[in-house]
Amino acid sequence: MSLAIIDSGGANISSVSFACRRLGVEPVFTANPDVIRQADRVILPGVGAARAAMDRLASKGLLDCIRQLTQPVLGICLGMQLLFESSSEGDTPCLGIIPAKLELLTARVGLRVPHMGWNSTRQQMTDPLLNGLPDKPWFYFVHSYAVPLGEFTVASCEHGQSFSAIVRHKNFRGVQFHPERSAQHGARLLKNFLELPCS
Repeated sequence: MSLAIIDSGGANISSVSFACRRLGVEPVFTANPDVIRQADRVILPGVGAARAAMDRLASKGLLDCIRQLTQPVLGICLGMQLLFESSSEGDTPCLGIIPAKLELLTARVGLRVPHMGWNSTRQQMTDPLLNGLPDKPWFYFVHSYAVPLGEFTVASCEHGQSFSAIVRHKNFRGVQFHPERSAQHGARLLKNFLELPCS
């Protein structure tokens, strides 16, 4: 089984790669569209600003490549956010694969933005990505922008408001948290992704 990790410029790339190696899969870190198209699984990581990440993908000719992928794809953190139509962070157009817009989380007394640290999630629909996980698994989050709940929401999270923690649209899935930093629950989720059927 081949796994491509897209070179999106994110600082979490090495930790994602290491997490996959621990699960017995040697990933290829690449910005080559042909390698990405031919991989059995694709991960789109990302940390930082949406516009910088989109500019980097565009400069490497990867926007249409990603949109046209038919194998299982997993967006992580910013990589998940890029799957949506746009982000209010600088009014940035994104990949437009999932119809929704990211909004800045609202800071409140006792609730900081960015949302940083461990939080539990609540399943909203059945998905093999959650196989073997408890009802409310805990994951590690670092983000300031979030996607509201929608028909694409697999699992939700609360940080002063409800937002989508795991999403799915056709062969595309995304997680707002960092599974590579989320101990056994994150490792199980990555294992489930690597075991998804190709069709």
